[in-house]
Amino acid sequence: MDRLSKEARSRNMSKIRSKDTKPELFLRKALHREGFRFRLNDTKLPGKPDIVLKKYRAAIFINGCFWHGHLGCPKSKIPETNREFWTNKIHGNMGRDAKNILTLQNAGWRVLVVWTCAFGNKDLSEQTVQKTIEWLKSGKGSGEIANERNLSGAAKICTSEE
Repeated sequence: MDRLSKEARSRNMSKIRSKDTKPELFLRKALHREGFRFRLNDTKLPGKPDIVLKKYRAAIFINGCFWHGHLGCPKSKIPETNREFWTNKIHGNMGRDAKNILTLQNAGWRVLVVWTCAFGNKDLSEQTVQKTIEWLKSGKGSGEIANERNLSGAAKICTSEE
């Protein structure tokens, strides 16, 4: 059962941003500081990527672990209340994301998904920026950056190639 009333929950959910989130602003400022120039939320591309670097033919999505169903991430747990709604909502988002990424790749774009769990603290955020820059400069195919927990509980960044 939800601890908040329906009205309070609705008010909380309405305040969640879809653009200009803290992780997105952090990554954008860091990339700009490093000399990268980009467009934001390009409506001409499938899924309106958060950051588009035409020069590198790269599209970057900064995905919330909960909203985009980051598999295996503790932040992507389906709520106990209204499970059917949330399951359908998140699976729909995941399907749409996969379709948009495939469409971009087929059009010759490289796609990087950066999960918000990769911005857990200042050190982790800086590592995320460095991994993003390395990926951009490498010319490698699509991938993702997430906060993967190893057995000792220490955080690390993993970039996986598709």
